[in-house]
Amino acid sequence: MNKPSSPVLSLAVAAVVGAAYAVLTIALAPISYAAIQLRVSEALCILPYFFPGTAWGLFAGCFLANLITGNIFDILFGSLATLGAGLITARLGRRARRALADPAVASLDARSYIPGQLLACFMPVIFNAVIVGAVITGAYEGMNIFQHFGLFLINGAWVGLGELIVLYVIGFPLMRYLPTLKSFRAFVNKVNAK
Repeated sequence: MNKPSSPVLSLAVAAVVGAAYAVLTIALAPISYAAIQLRVSEALCILPYFFPGTAWGLFAGCFLANLITGNIFDILFGSLATLGAGLITARLGRRARRALADPAVASLDARSYIPGQLLACFMPVIFNAVIVGAVITGAYEGMNIFQHFGLFLINGAWVGLGELIVLYVIGFPLMRYLPTLKSFRAFVNKVNAK
């Protein structure tokens, strides 16, 4: 039986993930901001699938990273997009976390978890495409995105494409690989122990 996790451990994991998100985003600033972006830090958005508390760390990291833009709507709504995606990703990972807590499970069964993992990777794509697409359109064309709906669709598509690339080229393979590591499974169980 797992020893109950310390809330301090969960908070520390969330803080480290948030800091990593902010640092990666800022370090790769030329490709992290603007209408066409490839925010590599978004690959960390798979972590709430394994560690639900990291959704809040990602929110804080995104908030800090978005301070650079100076756009209050990006700072607020871009960060909320990350939080919303993270909370749903955490919800989608409940079954996987229960399976990883079972000592008889060596790793997540490859076939049975793929649909949930693919869906979990899609959450940041859809949230950011819609919300950040709207923020970018509003920033460049004024606050009424409905007058510029075609531009909103283009901006949302560009943001979504960047998210798709990061989440499915980096995030999804990590989501598949990490549970095969015994040390990762042990850490998931330690952080999530009740």
